[in-house]
Amino acid sequence: MLTSYRRILGRPGALRFSMAGLFARLPISMVGLGIVLLVSAATGSYGVAGAVSAAYMLANAGFAILQGRLLDRLGQGRVLSVASGGFGVAVALLVWSVQSDWPIVTSYVFAAIGGAFLPQVGSCVRARWSFVLERPADVQTAYALEAVLDEAVFILGPILVTVLATAWHPVAGLAVAVVACVVGTLAFTAQTATEPPAHPRSATSEPRPAMPWRTVVALAIVCAALGVLFGAAEVTTVAFAEEHGHKSWSGALLALWALGSLTAGVLTGAIHWRRGPAVRVRWGALAMACAMMPLTFVGSLPLMGVVLFVAGFAIAPTMIATMSLTEATVPPGRLTEGMAIMQTGLVAGVAPGATLSGLVVDHQGASAAYLVSVAAGLVAAAAAQALPRERTTIAP
Repeated sequence: MLTSYRRILGRPGALRFSMAGLFARLPISMVGLGIVLLVSAATGSYGVAGAVSAAYMLANAGFAILQGRLLDRLGQGRVLSVASGGFGVAVALLVWSVQSDWPIVTSYVFAAIGGAFLPQVGSCVRARWSFVLERPADVQTAYALEAVLDEAVFILGPILVTVLATAWHPVAGLAVAVVACVVGTLAFTAQTATEPPAHPRSATSEPRPAMPWRTVVALAIVCAALGVLFGAAEVTTVAFAEEHGHKSWSGALLALWALGSLTAGVLTGAIHWRRGPAVRVRWGALAMACAMMPLTFVGSLPLMGVVLFVAGFAIAPTMIATMSLTEATVPPGRLTEGMAIMQTGLVAGVAPGATLSGLVVDHQGASAAYLVSVAAGLVAAAAAQALPRERTTIAP
């Protein structure tokens, strides 16, 4: 099973840029929670802390596509170096403003600037794999590997930032996130041999290649709906654990969910698929909805852990197919932009999902709130049906 992974990681520079990208992506799962821990410790208000964190997340979603476009035009090295520096400065000023008791508006501003500058390393890593690999089956395996690493980030990041912020100092978690981002991003950009060529525009340039919007819009809606599913499931699982008197178990439950996805991602990368990614997105989105349905009927923490682990198996294959279809249909000169659109959809869906599930928890309890995730999965499945019906296959 590991032959496919050995083949792609054996390419010159592949292991180095993938590992650098892993460290550079740690802030994705650390900074939002780190802001909540920092601001709540300083102000005593989780409401204010959540609002500052939301400013960071919304700015990240709003500027990701613009950064993706700049990455395609100017190249990864130039854009990511500036972005990592801006991110580091903004988060440092955010910490300073909170610790020095500046007006709260400054915290919102610095949080938003930090979110806007967060380097889009995940999109860049996938674009780099698409550049260094020729065989579609190898690209499929590479995207599976990155999905597994994403799950590792979302398992380790929240644990790391929480331990640092609670056992050491509220600033510590954010400090480690900034260091990981800046050092990892600069290590990534230093590897110029595997960097895709830039596609700058000039007066004599040909028109930009057309974006296949029929596919891209449908996939973006799928990603946004899955973002709602993820955000709702996270909040609901915390509430479920609290209702059963063990709120501290919520992290373990969510880790089991991520572990199921990680396991499925490893298996996905080892399979030579005969069906194209569009077909797999359709079935995967439907599987996500179906996987969430049993959660509304679970009444114990141990059983919830088992069901979440099984439900996690639908996540990585669906996301891998989504990125594979994006890579197969978006022109190379706009690939990072296309990847950023998918990332934006995911991020943009998390906050509404968390909000909706929170309202249902308050009025109907945690079990009923899992229906928000079910509904989001059904929306994703419906959007996937709008994808073009061309029969795309992955070559062996």
